[in-house]
This record gives sequence, structure tokens and C-alpha cells, in this order.
Amino acid sequence: MTDKTLFEPYELGNITLANRVVMAPLTRNRAGAGFVPGGLAVEYYTQRASAGLIVSEATQISQQGQGYQDTPGIYTQAQIDGWRKVTNAVHARGGRIFLQLWHVGRVSHINLQPNGQAPVAPSPIRALTKTFVNNGFVDVSEPRALELDEIPGIIEDFRRAAANAIAAGFDGVEIHGANGYLLDQFLKDGANTRTDAYGGSVENRARLTLEVTTAVAKEIGANRTGIRISPVSPANGVFASDPQAQFDYIVEKLDELGIAYIHVVEGATGGPRDVSPFDFEALRRKFRNTYVANNGYDLELAKSRLAEGKADLFAFGRPFIANPDLVERLTAGAPLANFEQATLYGGGAAGYTDYPAIAASSRP
Repeated sequence: MTDKTLFEPYELGNITLANRVVMAPLTRNRAGAGFVPGGLAVEYYTQRASAGLIVSEATQISQQGQGYQDTPGIYTQAQIDGWRKVTNAVHARGGRIFLQLWHVGRVSHINLQPNGQAPVAPSPIRALTKTFVNNGFVDVSEPRALELDEIPGIIEDFRRAAANAIAAGFDGVEIHGANGYLLDQFLKDGANTRTDAYGGSVENRARLTLEVTTAVAKEIGANRTGIRISPVSPANGVFASDPQAQFDYIVEKLDELGIAYIHVVEGATGGPRDVSPFDFEALRRKFRNTYVANNGYDLELAKSRLAEGKADLFAFGRPFIANPDLVERLTAGAPLANFEQATLYGGGAAGYTDYPAIAASSRP
């Protein structure tokens, strides 16, 4: 095993990635009027185009799907046009980019919802978390339960958003089924107490995620469809009493759909990897296509997991914020810069596009 293996090309679906390093989705709250990504977003993603694959920041499929201020959408023509400038620039640098499709469910605030309505969720259970509104963090609003006849509309929003993503030039999409957002809320019984076809059993709680994935894959092709899951992460106040059974089942079904990849948060999102007992290798065995490993990876851990065959691609999140040339730094064994916490969410170029690439004189 040599360092170079991580940096060799990889075939993902019908596209070739330059390396096995994935830029994980990172919410930065810098969309412009109409929730359109602007010129700063073009620069930001272009700076990071050396990643084998960029997964964009989470992007709402509808206004109802929005949970934080100034996050981009993919449901208007202006948003499609804005994203097209990003994808054109990334492709011009030889990069590959997927759009992450997002519906936050109950992790929202009435100030962000159409006509000030309550956010939607599988069940009327308020999340124990905060959201970013009016340039500050506030408690999320009380949600209402989705009616059964509203669910087809959610599926259609995901399908349309996937079609819009391809129209905007993305190489594919990643369905956000993790971190306590809508699909994860349906998957986990701590947030889903429904007694209809979308609640109760492992199979019923998986129904919406599988219906969404099926619709997206049918629209744009399974080889351009991925999904992110977080079996044991307590992010945004979700929990499951039976995570192994739930996620063994859903990964078996995702495998049958033949989608390009599963992107798995191993442990607590942004936190400890051993937050709860779970056999992630079982998911790897159940899924024949690409396994993207996420959470707390550095170069050494990625190298060892790759050598052991435990994952195919490795997602790096926050290291990409202050290191636009992260792949180059990892390849060279160069030190990594640290990001500024104060500029993570919202604002302009500061802490977004002004992190420098490594100076030639400092390379080993």
C-alpha cells in the first residue's frame, strides 16, 4: 500500500474521478437573492475542483425544504442558471460535482416557510436543535405531521430537483437522507411515530427514502444517483431504537436499485466515531457499488481503510474549508490550515474564498 493509491483515478458510475478524495457537503449560508448561488460560489467550488468528487452544499428542493437562511435552492430557473455557472467552472478545471438534494423537514423555522406555516415532519415532534435565521441561531419551530396525501408531492419535488440538477450541469445528485433531516426523520422511530404506511415497522419507515431514491434514479439514472445516510448520528435530535436492523434493510434495498453510491456518516456527525455500537462493515458487504466513508477521516485513516477494503472513497468536510487545495496538500504531506469558526456561516468572501493555496516554497 502506498500513498499514491488514494490519489489514483476511480470509476464512479459512468464517470471517472481523478482521485478517491471527496469534498463532503458543507453548508455555508451564502446564497444570494432568490436563494441563487452567485459569483462567490463559483469561485469557492472552482478552488476545490481538484477533489475527485465535490458534493455540493445541501440544496433545498422547495421552499418548504429550507431550514436555514441563505441556503441555495434548485427549484427555480434562476437557481438552475446560477448552479450552471458553478458546474461549468468546476468542469473547466477537470472536476466532477454532484448536487446534494435536501428537505430539512422539522429542522426549520416559520420565518423560512411559505406563508409562515409550520415546518413539516413525519410526526408533530419538535426537534431539540437550533437553526440559523436572521444571522443568529434560534430554536426550530414546532412542526406539523405530513398528511398521507402530501407525501407524493415530496417525492415529486425530489424528482424534479434531480432533473433540474442535471439541467444545471451536475454529474449526478446525492439524496440527503442523513443528519436528522426529513428522510432521516422518517427512518428513525425517535422522530417517526406514524401508524400508517410510513411508520411503525422497519419497512414502513424506510418507505419514503426508497420511494424518493427510486424516483430520482428513474429520472436521471441510477448511475448518477447517490445517497447519504447516518445510522447512529444524533444530529438534530434524532435517534433510532433499532439502527442496525433499519439500515441493514435500507442498504439491501438501495443495492437492489443499483445506485452509484452510499455515503455513510460513521458515528456522530462531526463528532466521535464510536458514539453507538454499529456494524458499518455490514453495510459495506450489503452494497455492491461504491461505499463513501465519512466522519473524522484523515490521510492515515483513509489509507488504512482503503488498504483493508473497507471503503472506496473518503469524504473530507471541514478540512476543505481552509484548504482549497486539500488534495495537493494530502499528496505532498503538507500541513493543513485551520478554518475560522466565526466565518463558517453567512457573510462574504472572508472565510469562504480567501483561504490561500499552499505556497510553492513551503512544499516538501
